[in-house]
Amino acid sequence: MTSLISKTPNWNGNVSLAHNVIAPLPRTCRIRISIPSLAVFVCVCLWFTPHSFAQRPNFIFILTDDQSYGMMGCDGNEVTQTPNLDRLAREGVFFDRAYITSAICTPSRISILLSQFERKHGVNFNSGTSVAPEAWAKSYPVIMRDAGYYTGYVGKNHAPLGKGGYTSGLMEKSFDYFYAGHGHIRFYPKDHHEIFQSAKHDTQVEIVGESIVDFLSNDHRLEGVLRFLDSRPDDRPFCLSVCLNLPHGAGTSTMQMRDSDDQIYKTLYRDIEVPLPANYVAKADIKRPKLPPDVLKVENRQAGYNWVDTPQTARERITRQMQAMTGIDRMVGQVREKLVDEGLDDNTVIIFTSDHGLYSGQQGLGGKAFCYEQTTHVPLIVYHPAAPEDARGGRSDQLVQSIDIAPTMLDFAGIDTPESFQGKSLRGLIQGDQHPVHEYIFTENLWSTHFGNPRIEAVQDKRWKYIRYYRNENFPAAWKIRVAKELGIPQNEMLYGVHDDGIAVYRYYVEASLEGERPVYEELYDIHSDPDELQNLINAPEHAAALQRLKVAWKEKLTEARGTGVPSVLRYTADSEQSYQSK
Repeated sequence: MTSLISKTPNWNGNVSLAHNVIAPLPRTCRIRISIPSLAVFVCVCLWFTPHSFAQRPNFIFILTDDQSYGMMGCDGNEVTQTPNLDRLAREGVFFDRAYITSAICTPSRISILLSQFERKHGVNFNSGTSVAPEAWAKSYPVIMRDAGYYTGYVGKNHAPLGKGGYTSGLMEKSFDYFYAGHGHIRFYPKDHHEIFQSAKHDTQVEIVGESIVDFLSNDHRLEGVLRFLDSRPDDRPFCLSVCLNLPHGAGTSTMQMRDSDDQIYKTLYRDIEVPLPANYVAKADIKRPKLPPDVLKVENRQAGYNWVDTPQTARERITRQMQAMTGIDRMVGQVREKLVDEGLDDNTVIIFTSDHGLYSGQQGLGGKAFCYEQTTHVPLIVYHPAAPEDARGGRSDQLVQSIDIAPTMLDFAGIDTPESFQGKSLRGLIQGDQHPVHEYIFTENLWSTHFGNPRIEAVQDKRWKYIRYYRNENFPAAWKIRVAKELGIPQNEMLYGVHDDGIAVYRYYVEASLEGERPVYEELYDIHSDPDELQNLINAPEHAAALQRLKVAWKEKLTEARGTGVPSVLRYTADSEQSYQSK
């Protein structure tokens, strides 16, 4: 024996490696141990062998894309068929007031991984930055892997990491099992990503489902997977992150009803007239825009959202979204069956949520990148088989946020959370304690570009929401498209390339309101009586006290979201990529 090891039990008596203290002993040290003492010593050693890891809970975290609250049976949708997700909600805890931090893919997903607001981590499509390795080292997957968890990542990665972003290889190397495509993987991932070529199926949900089954199997068989071990160890707990690119608009837009597609994606819901959302307004019928034209410049909106403009195109896209949700639901059912087959069901926590919502023409709006309920309010289900019986099957109306997911998993795993985390553990709520975790929720949009969206900040409690909008002076996308056509310049290069000066612009967006920039437009909504946010009460004198309270909360939450110090990021622009490739 060359060391003494002190380990602290976690909440269920298992061992947390985060508390390990290893003290070397002199090689010449001689220890006399009596027979009774030896027996105790052997028992202690057996308790702390790697096999004790298996008693710590496993985790499967499923993240969908563009799934607003209200797209499943369990959150009020009476048309879309989601029996497996409804069952998961009945047997777990459904959070009715769950919110993301930023309603757009990359910053929201990084916020989940790092448990930080975007204003703190500093990465978006317009930021010109990627997550630095030292920041990534404090992400929940890396922390859990360092603490002895076997980790996997399947599906879509939309988080640029390290030097070169998606080409750095840092994401792939951070997991024991990696089977994912960078960026959008569309409905037919094989058309865009070589890694999926050996999958049996052609459609996204089914390919992801294959990889989940492969990960859970004792013997990995799926080719193309990047893995560091030939099989999943039986003596280590696991954490699998399942990240989908559905029912995202870019995914559903590529559905083709191929012969190889499942019937779900060919005929389901096509024998009914799919209802349009409440408060749907066609483009031709808009009499007064939801936001002033100088705040939201709709004429520059990305063309990919124009399907919301007519009832016919809106119904078609909503039908596809419903089909995708039913496909995802079937996958969840298959995952639960596999857990039972492998004897893992009684010790595996399942978490299901989305990175943000999406407008489908409500109030004439399309896209995301807003702070309205339609884009920030998402479903959240946490199923913990070891939770108290009276806590399972409940619904919580407490305010929770996506940045709370990482600290919750670490808490149940018995791992200390790093100081860099800004979220809070939901363990108490999951175990039946309904003591509030958050009094206020803060959401933001820093993706303000030539596509017309403004900078936005919002704070809300369980009843009221206050939203602030700032100057929108971005050069219009319409002019960039016009010039690109005239000069034969590829439009995507003109529209999506971020150059070095964009880093400075983004940093201004982050700091400006903290340094005193005033809003150009404000909104106040009573979410209780007006959940669709139809009536702006900002000028109603009878609600002045609520408004003033929320303005105070806004400044506090804004400051909290920003944190301290410079974001831990690397330069990741079109300029940096050119200079990197030329070396």
